[in-house]
Amino acid sequence: MNILISPSILSSDFGKLNEEIHSIESYVDMIHMDIMDGHFVPNITFGAPILAKLKSTKPLDVHLMIENPEKYLEDFAKAIDKAHGSRNDCFITIHAEACPNLSHTLRQITEIGCRASVSIKPATSLDTIKSALNELDMVLLMTVNPGFGGQEFMESVLPKIRELRKLAPTLNIEVDGGVNNETAKLAIEAGANVLVSGSFIFGSKDRIAAIKSLRN
Repeated sequence: MNILISPSILSSDFGKLNEEIHSIESYVDMIHMDIMDGHFVPNITFGAPILAKLKSTKPLDVHLMIENPEKYLEDFAKAIDKAHGSRNDCFITIHAEACPNLSHTLRQITEIGCRASVSIKPATSLDTIKSALNELDMVLLMTVNPGFGGQEFMESVLPKIRELRKLAPTLNIEVDGGVNNETAKLAIEAGANVLVSGSFIFGSKDRIAAIKSLRN
């Protein structure tokens, strides 16, 4: 499978987000948006109104680390329309831990025209999402506990990546947290094909070289 790169703007300069996106979008496959509410995770970032002001030629990878995500799906889909121009190639990722009725929420995402994705934390079992695999365009396996950038990649998640790849040979498997040119190799060998990287890319003196190193 092709390796896809999705830089997380969580590690970029929030004072000039569109400039930061523009600096790397020609070299990547998606742009990762970390939406945090201060309840589901211990951090607050931004919501749909800010997302709507961003501009990206590449599909958006909108990761909702929020409680009750089903209440806000249409708001984020409309924001995606404004930021990217369309929603049909963009992902909305919800957390299984935040969805009492996961299948229903995934259907909502599909019905509003976005690609459906689900994420689980490092301690959450794959059993939580196995019954929904045929409803998904992507699974995001967190390789850190969500909330803050710059954390260390948890190699304990690698067996989970391998197990998921066996269960779903053609599914997009995304990893997020502590991804750099070394840990990317571990994730890819285990079966991941979508890499979220924030600090490694935006903290590099040569961002383009950093992006290229993730693919190799």
